[in-house]
Amino acid sequence: MKTIYLDNNATTAVAPEVRDAMLPYLTDLYGNPSSMHTFGGQVADAVEAARENLANLLSASPDEILFTSCGSESDNAAIWTAIQTQPEKRHLITTRVEHPAVLNVIQHWERHGYRVTYLAVDSKGRLDMDEYAQALTDDTALASIMFANNEVGNIYPIQRMSEMAHEKGILFHTDAVQAVGKTPIDLNHLPADMLSLSGHKLHAPKGIGALYIRKGVRFRPFLQGGHQERGRRAGTENVPYVVGMGVAAQLALDHMQEERVQTAMLRDKLETGILERITDSMVNGDIENRLPNTSNISFKNVEGEAILLMLDRLGICASSGSACTSGSLEPSHVLRAMGVPFNYAHGSIRLSLSRYTTEEEVDFVVEQFPQVIETLRAISPFKD
Repeated sequence: MKTIYLDNNATTAVAPEVRDAMLPYLTDLYGNPSSMHTFGGQVADAVEAARENLANLLSASPDEILFTSCGSESDNAAIWTAIQTQPEKRHLITTRVEHPAVLNVIQHWERHGYRVTYLAVDSKGRLDMDEYAQALTDDTALASIMFANNEVGNIYPIQRMSEMAHEKGILFHTDAVQAVGKTPIDLNHLPADMLSLSGHKLHAPKGIGALYIRKGVRFRPFLQGGHQERGRRAGTENVPYVVGMGVAAQLALDHMQEERVQTAMLRDKLETGILERITDSMVNGDIENRLPNTSNISFKNVEGEAILLMLDRLGICASSGSACTSGSLEPSHVLRAMGVPFNYAHGSIRLSLSRYTTEEEVDFVVEQFPQVIETLRAISPFKD
């Protein structure tokens, strides 16, 4: 049975070009990039080439790119340094729909005495800019607002929000893990102080990420030890994965526009086909302003986990939201924050596409979905 993979917001396939670029650094070119000898030096050159590729994707400077192990580490490091470099400030701002990599960290600092403003969202997952403006104070150490939501795909007004923070002299961080490689980001014009990303969301391997730190922003290392990454992160660089992410960044830069158009076309076909064939179904989020690859759909009076299990038997991979919160039988915190009715929120699934998704796969999913929902509604304990 063929696997149809529609869970790309959880992780993506490693691109063949990425794999091929990594292999030499897993075999012959195994030197330590911090070594003085030529053998290690050529490895260091590969790391810097990858840094330049990633900087080009973001319209940043290479020396503003810090390699990390993942998006979660990048988020932790950004919040940590904002707090450590401004001990006199005791207020943080984030949203109720952030990824756990930010939300749980902010809640940790809240337990340690920090005051936190959690921005609410409306029924489409949109933020209230007036609420945000009122939250910005002289005591605010950091505003951390995601670039795009991992569950419903909403793209947030990061340009304006970062400008508003800077008008008050407040640091601004954005978790752009879901956005990098899917939508253009130009840090020459976007005044974010820090931006987090993760390689495995753009066809690089799991276990590599990066944090953009704007020149002039004070930074305290989250990991202490050696002098790697210009003294900003201890630990020998994960060279093969760094190289892989550099190639993935170059592929994203070269093909982003065509992939955005193609992926959005397939996403819309998938979504429309499902909604037309299944009653009491609805799309969650801001359909006018979202990632091109993401669709979150709710089905009344069914369980999302049961949908996923039946899809899995057909070889279709999807999810009920963030992979980092799977295992919970409760509706996601994102859908709860949006006020999605329980009998819909409980039956929500996320379908997320990639450059490798085909029209034939979309057609198969649309064909199979009605029977899945019909079967589950017939045995559902939920009734009107």
